Amino acid sequence: MTDENRLIRAVQKHADKTAADSLIRKYYDEISVYAYRQVSDKQAAMDLTQDIFISMLKTIARYDSKQAGFRTWLYRIATNKIIDHHRSRSTARNVILNLDDVDVPDEGDFTRQMENKDLASRLQAFVGTFDADAQRIFRLKAFGGYTFAEIAGMAEIPEPTVKTKYYRMLKILREEFGHEYKS
Repeated sequence: MTDENRLIRAVQKHADKTAADSLIRKYYDEISVYAYRQVSDKQAAMDLTQDIFISMLKTIARYDSKQAGFRTWLYRIATNKIIDHHRSRSTARNVILNLDDVDVPDEGDFTRQMENKDLASRLQAFVGTFDADAQRIFRLKAFGGYTFAEIAGMAEIPEPTVKTKYYRMLKILREEFGHEYKS
């Protein structure tokens, strides 16, 4: 039995706080970077990371190592939380900002930055309309930097299926937004 499996069993059987802390420490940086790459907002990523680990602790009793590796299971939780975050943002109301809290960029860069943010926001909203598997694959590849083989392992689907879904989504994104992208 690996050290990770011992920690998981200790949390499952005895609600061992030290073991839970060790598991969280082992994956915290990796999951927080993944969350940040998905939402591009430091505070939102920190909140998501916390939600991911809270969810992990609440559901670890149901974790079964025969179904998936722990890392894969944790990424599934993370991806679902991130998808929920994007869905909730698409229905969010306008927020009034305090002008003292806003950094104003140089005039020359301002227009380009706003266009890029607007395009990124619309891209993320558009990606949010696809099924959960396609969203997860796209986000893991585009923002997480994972290989198709790694994504296939996490999603527990064949690698050719992962590639097909990813490239199909890229094609749709290019058709939808290709005329707006200027490098």
